[in-house]
Amino acid sequence: MIRIGVDFGGSKIEAAALDVDGRFLARLRAPNPGDYRESVETVRRLVVEVEREAGATGASVGVGMPGSISPRTGRVRNSNSVWLNGAAFDKDLETALERPVRLQNDANCFALSEATDGAGRGAAVVFGAILGTGCGGGVVVDGTAVEGHNRIGGEWGHTPLPWPSSSERNARKCWCGRMDCLETWISGSGFSADYAAATGRRCTGEAIMTAATAGEREAGDAFARYIDRLGRALAVVCDILDPDVVVCGGGMSNIPQIYEQVTAAVERHVFSDVFTTRIAPAAHGDSSGVRGAAWLWPIG
Repeated sequence: MIRIGVDFGGSKIEAAALDVDGRFLARLRAPNPGDYRESVETVRRLVVEVEREAGATGASVGVGMPGSISPRTGRVRNSNSVWLNGAAFDKDLETALERPVRLQNDANCFALSEATDGAGRGAAVVFGAILGTGCGGGVVVDGTAVEGHNRIGGEWGHTPLPWPSSSERNARKCWCGRMDCLETWISGSGFSADYAAATGRRCTGEAIMTAATAGEREAGDAFARYIDRLGRALAVVCDILDPDVVVCGGGMSNIPQIYEQVTAAVERHVFSDVFTTRIAPAAHGDSSGVRGAAWLWPIG
């Protein structure tokens, strides 16, 4: 059985065909056109092409997307690709592809991939933390992604920074309209913004970490603040879910110093006398999104 996954990102759309063991049979990417009708057509074209390359017909299709489908309206909401909001995305994709399509939030797909055969393999409860341009979360329990009753399971990035200092209260407005969402603090863009606020210099997260490694005090201080905030944010997740594994993805997840320091930062805030949850980078890197979308359809 061949399954096709689609990772619908803000800048690119990727489709991949996987065999029953999760091996890639075909994989294609295209720029996201930033227009609703054109993006639906891009998904259709990519699926047709990877299906042909894989030598399949009628393969199942799963899509990881920003935001979610509202159970009230049946339309997209909460997407940072704002032109998706209000669209009947699942229905339009099914019409274009002439088959059923399963959609879930992209962070849930990431977590599902890592829980299936990645860094969370074999774990009962896996939390996937996306630390990229934005910030998101996905929850997998016993191999199933948890959407939740209102289909907002794992919407970690739009919860507030816990235990804020006075300087962190009402400090940053998120694109969603709320103040001090985690997305404004522990995403890669939040890390860069914090460094810029302290120094007046705009740098990428990678450049800041290079400076920190070279001994720049301001860069080191920015990273220390980042670790403290990430520790607070994950402590709340651990208090609620108590996951076996936290798997990190996105650009910030490639910083090895995070895994050297964040466990102690969580331990300072978690409501427990013991904290042994493993915190690890994704095993499949940026492939997890498209892999998890394919896993939305079970084998058989």
